[in-house]
Amino acid sequence: MAEVATFATSDQLLVVIDPVARRMDGESVRIAKDVLSAGAATKVCLPDGPDEFARALARRGSRRPVVVGDDSALVRAVSLLHRQRELTDCVLSVVPVGAMLTLAGSLGVPTGAVAAARAALDGVQRRLDVLVDDSDGVVLGGLRIPPVHAVVAGAGAPEGAESGVPWLRSARSLVRALGATRPSREPAVAPPAAGPARLRVEVDGVTLVDLDQPVREVVVTPGPVGSAAVEVHPVPVGAEAVPLRTTGRQITVSGADFRYRADATVSGPVRRRTWTLREGALGLMLPG
Repeated sequence: MAEVATFATSDQLLVVIDPVARRMDGESVRIAKDVLSAGAATKVCLPDGPDEFARALARRGSRRPVVVGDDSALVRAVSLLHRQRELTDCVLSVVPVGAMLTLAGSLGVPTGAVAAARAALDGVQRRLDVLVDDSDGVVLGGLRIPPVHAVVAGAGAPEGAESGVPWLRSARSLVRALGATRPSREPAVAPPAAGPARLRVEVDGVTLVDLDQPVREVVVTPGPVGSAAVEVHPVPVGAEAVPLRTTGRQITVSGADFRYRADATVSGPVRRRTWTLREGALGLMLPG
């Protein structure tokens, strides 16, 4: 892992540049690094893989971490800080670089390198709610059961198809890196479901839908401050079924084996999973 130290002001930053971002868009990485280094005392880390990425965050000391990478790098950093039980005491900054930037944008992070780097330097801290599941997984933007049926990071593409597509090669490398970081969570999309799922969805101990009602989709997102929004789409019988909506702090889904997509990652199959809202658990630097 290469490290380069530069010094500007009394502010102390640890800039961790994801290897996929370096391969996919070196120019944006360079711009972000220049802006950050010009505005703060900056230590730049260039990890070669997930283990070095984790060590860089763990050894940050009093420096405020800035992650340069895409949505998967953001989720990886938050998950590492959560497992180290340091998430609530840390203020994270993100400079989105890569192919998957939807999550970062939805959280309010500018998707341009210059604007995001300036927010990391001069922005304000916002406390955001997250969902934590009973396997210690963290969800920032939301989860969906069954997963969205779309190719993620090159998953499902024929072997060799990426030979002439640089971004796809980089994305496949990201898949391997994420898999090595958390083997039990699969950064790939499940095949389309064979039919409606029969699931029990409980919100704060109250059953919203039970096994006798097949469902087409369950969506959970951190909603109004202090609660998560839950939306269940039953399978229509005759007329179109009305979605069931509620809010709560603890959501349990159980039933037949199911997979779910949380942010950029597909996990499962599992028969039961509980997500609990952690209010204000993530401190993120955003534009003022």
